[in-house]
Formats: sequence, structure tokens, C-alpha cells
Amino acid sequence: MARKVVGFCEDDLKALAGARSFERGLGYLDAVSGLEVGRGSVTAVVHGTDVYEVELTLGGGEGISGWCDCPYGQEGNFCKHCVAVGLTVLRRGKTFPQQRAAARARTSGLEAWLSGLSRDELLVLVREQVAGDRELRRRLELRAAAARTDLGTVRERIIALIDPRPFARYGYIEYADASGYGRQVAEAASALRALTADGEAGQAVALAEEALRVLGETYGEIDDSDGVVGEAAAAVAEVHLEACGVARPDPKRLAEWLAGRLLADDSDVTDLDPLDYADVLGPSGLARMRQLASEALRRRPSGWAERYLMERLVKAEGDVDALVALHAQDLDPSGATHLLIAEELETAGRTEEALAWAERGLRECAAETHIDSRLVEHVCVRYAETGRVADALAVRRDRFRVERSLAAYRQLRSAAGAADCWEVERAAAMAILRADARRERGGRYGGPVLIDVLLDDGDLDAAWREAAERADDRQWERLADLSREIRPAEALGVYLQLVERSKEPTGDRAYEHLAGLLLAVRDCHRALGTEDAFTGYLAGLRAELKRRRKLMTILDRHGL
Repeated sequence: MARKVVGFCEDDLKALAGARSFERGLGYLDAVSGLEVGRGSVTAVVHGTDVYEVELTLGGGEGISGWCDCPYGQEGNFCKHCVAVGLTVLRRGKTFPQQRAAARARTSGLEAWLSGLSRDELLVLVREQVAGDRELRRRLELRAAAARTDLGTVRERIIALIDPRPFARYGYIEYADASGYGRQVAEAASALRALTADGEAGQAVALAEEALRVLGETYGEIDDSDGVVGEAAAAVAEVHLEACGVARPDPKRLAEWLAGRLLADDSDVTDLDPLDYADVLGPSGLARMRQLASEALRRRPSGWAERYLMERLVKAEGDVDALVALHAQDLDPSGATHLLIAEELETAGRTEEALAWAERGLRECAAETHIDSRLVEHVCVRYAETGRVADALAVRRDRFRVERSLAAYRQLRSAAGAADCWEVERAAAMAILRADARRERGGRYGGPVLIDVLLDDGDLDAAWREAAERADDRQWERLADLSREIRPAEALGVYLQLVERSKEPTGDRAYEHLAGLLLAVRDCHRALGTEDAFTGYLAGLRAELKRRRKLMTILDRHGL
């Protein structure tokens, strides 16, 4: 393993960036400038198509992460520019400890200098910074307004912070702008929390509700791939709950607001849960919310938001029968709802009813190919716990006959093994799979499931017989891999055909796969004592594909 002189090594950079970006990063070593070492990070600029800013965060022996403002880096990738900066740091590894010590000294010196300034000197310094930093000025203005309880200014500033329009250059907020908007929303959440702490919880409630309304209307037009806006919105929701706990708003009005948010089409930005507000709502608020949920559910019986709200309220009341009745109104054809009901009943200690609902799910969904596997597992586990081995086997057998998949076969094999009757069950299963293989060339995953099953069982002789004219490339390769020590000549023939079909695709992944096939070809020739033939074959292949420089590099790395 490579030694991690500065907390990371080249292998870490390769793992983060991938082979392609790592190789490209090697070409940017001369483009790195302005390298600055901080206490836990390194910053630099890299001159590429544009000038890009890079920051590497060092985890003190726990690894490394990177950020770059190039388009690829802004998508969250460890780009070639990050690689170039990381490699530059490694090449200066001997001086890195001294640089970090110097960074710590600079920080300590700054803190000592600031501590020694007088009040007037600090004011001059802050004014200079505020004049040159618009974002800092906004934050300080908000703090100042909150400190003097200037509610009009606070409200104006918070509304400005959550206003998406300055970031929506084309009518929506792009990925590159989402983090900036998220920072402002988080700043608004902090200001709302400060209002509550300063005795203005009622104002904080009203402003948080306004903020959540705006965020709900906006969120569908934001590329929040990193979740920064969603995280900030969740902070606003937390502040709203905290403020409600202090202000104790009218329960019925709060219930109406909560129901409105939860039932709105734009409610995806936060995960508001009415149960979190149960203490503030009290009996009257919960009753009003239940009334609103019932009315909404009558208007739209299959609405997801309506059902979720009613489910949470019924759950709060602890009425298991009402909860079961609610779920039973809309049973999913996959059996997922039957399982949900069974789990609720089981939690309530009503195990017999729980199993009955799970069994009902199996009956009602028996013809479905894609039944929820958790329901099947639930029933089989309960059968096994009570010694009903034959019943568990019957469930697995029925599911295999419908699904005809490798996973279903494995589960059948396990259940039949427990019942000590696998030979009989296997013969029946093989008859079904052979009939399927005769009817159609392909299977759910490419070649017939029959071949996957034979490979999984280790029945290689049967797999070789069935593979002719039926197996796909994946199955042929798996068969050759399992057979090359005992049947090297047959495996060699398979590998050579796969190599021919793998010469056309390009790219790192395709080239790595081709290299793997060639290593297998070499192993087969060694087992057959025909290594000279492999040498000639490889030389011809390299001559044929010599223009693919990246492929040649990968073959060299594998010793081919």
C-alpha cells in the first residue's frame, strides 16, 4: 500500500477521480498556481479552458475530498483539476508538514492581532470588510435589525433572502446557483431562530410559514442535486416547529396551515410531520386536522398526500383497527400494503391477524410477477418460526413458477433443502426452465435463466450442453471462468470469440474488460502448454489495435 505522507496518496486520487480523470490530471501539473496550504485544506487555481478554483479538504489521515468550480466539478465530481492539485501537493510532500505548521501559526497570529485591536480599530476593519463584501453586509444588517427588534427590517431581509429571482437567470435555478441560494435560505433560518430567542416567536412563526410557502412554490424549478436547498428548507421547518412550541399559536389555525402545506402540490421541499406538532396542536388542533384530512380524502380517495396525512393522524390516535381500515381501502397489487398492515398488527401484538393479512396478500397477488419480495419473506420466516416447513416450501414453489428467476430458484432451493426434498423439487424446476429455454432464445436477464441456474448449481456439464445456441456473452464468459482449470481448451475457444466481439467497443471500461479476457486466454494457453501461440496471437492483436493508445497503456499495465 502506498505511504500516505500528507494524509492521502496517488491511489486515493485515482479512486476518487477514476482512471480517465486521473490520467487527464497528469497533464495539468504545470497549470497549477497559487497553492495555499491552510489548517485542514489546500486551495489553488488551475489554468485550463478557463481559470478554475480548487479546494482540497484533508481529513487528517481520514482521506481527502475536493471541490472545483469547473462544470464537471460543480456536478460533485473529483475532476482532473482536483487531481492536478492533489498530485502537486504530493510532489511537495516533504515540505507539507512545515506548510501546515505555518498555516496554524498564521491563524494564531491573526487571532492574536485581532484580540489586540481596540474597539475603534475593529470598527474600522469591519466597515472595510462590509464595504467590499455584499453577503457579509447582508448578514450583519440582519443581525443588527434583530438586535434592535426592528421587525419590519428583519421581515424585509428574510423575504429578500428566500427570494429565488436573483438566482433564477433563465426562469429556474441551475445546479451552479443552487448552493448560493441554499446558503441564503440557511441564513434566513438562522435569523428566524434568533427572533425566537429574542422573544419574537410569533413573528418567527409567521415568517417561517411565508418562507416555506415560497420554497414550496420554487423547489420544483431548482436543480438541487446536492440537496443543499432541501437541507436549508428543513432547517426553516425546524425553526417553525421550535417557534410554535414557544409562541403556542391558535391550534385550529395551525392545523389548517399544516393541512394546507401537507396537501399542497408543492409540499415536496420539506418532510413536515403532523405528529411533531401534536403537543402544540392539542386535542382541538388534532381534531380539526382530522376533519380536514377526512374531507380531503373524500374528495380524492387515492391521493398520496391525503392518505399520508390521514395515516399519520390515525397513527397518533393509536387506533390500529382504523389504521388497518385506512390501508385496506387501497391495496397495492404488489402486496406492499398487505405487508404494511401485517407489520402494524404484529407491532400491536396481534400476530395471528398479522399472518392472516400477509397470507391474504400472497393469495390476492399470486398472479403478479413482481410481487413485493418482503411480503414473501415475511410469510416464509413466520412459517419457519412455527415449524411449517412444508408451507414455506409451497410458497417458494408457487413464486418460482410465476417469476422463473435465479433469485426465486435460489429461494426454492433453500426451502426444499430445509424440507429435505431438493432432488424432487429441482427436477420439477429444471423441467419448467428447459421448456422456457426451448420456447424463446432469451431470458429476463439476456440468455435463458436455465443456464444461470445450472451455473449457480455448479452443474457445468449440463451448462455446456445447454449453452450452445442459447447462452448470451455474459453466460458464456461465466461458464468459461468456471471451467478454464478443468476444460481449458473449451474455455479458450469461448474467450477467443469474446475477444473478437470486444474489439469494437471503446472506453476505459471496455478496454479493461478486453484486458481481462486476454489474461484468461493466457491462462488457458499456459494450462495447455501453448504459450508461444498466445505470444503470437497477442502480438497480432496489438498490431491490429495499435492506434488505440489508451488500450495499449492498459494492456501494458496488465503485463500484456
